[in-house]
Amino acid sequence: MVKIIGLSGSLRKSSFNAGLLRAAAELAPKACAVEIASIHGIPLYNADVEQAEGIPSPVAALKDRIAAADGLLLVTPEYNNSIPGVFKNAVDWLSRPPADVARVFKDRPVGLIGASPGRMGTAFSQTAWLPVFRVLGLRPWLGRPLYISDAGKLFDQASNLTDAATRERLQAYLAGFSEFVAQCQPVKEK
Repeated sequence: MVKIIGLSGSLRKSSFNAGLLRAAAELAPKACAVEIASIHGIPLYNADVEQAEGIPSPVAALKDRIAAADGLLLVTPEYNNSIPGVFKNAVDWLSRPPADVARVFKDRPVGLIGASPGRMGTAFSQTAWLPVFRVLGLRPWLGRPLYISDAGKLFDQASNLTDAATRERLQAYLAGFSEFVAQCQPVKEK
């Protein structure tokens, strides 16, 4: 069974991206489990706080969950044509201290999807994440991009993905991504 940790980059209760992540967990292939984690409770990064108090417990717990998973799925909103500040802040904390980057991120397969009410979906945000992936040593799956535009028409009032065609696209994405994650796993000796 392939285990993927999914993170939504929005803190909003009725976030399209949180709804997209819930749909991903629901539509994952049978040989894959998408576990939903959260960036809620992660404070603003401050090196003085890190030096004086260490890594905050919500950050440490999330780092352990990512390190124990086979892959990482980031579900990103797009704010001002780029990465949402709260999401980037969470990843900045997750990369601390630098000596722990390899345990959490190095060679970990990562998928990237997102929903936006705008017409371009999250194309700019997803592109802005690529240099971050490179510096962290992540292995992005680039096989099937998923930029969901006009999200207000595809989700209900409770931010559930209701559009059948978009659900099919998400399911196809997850099939490809979970296969990529499985192929990236080290061969276990018998």
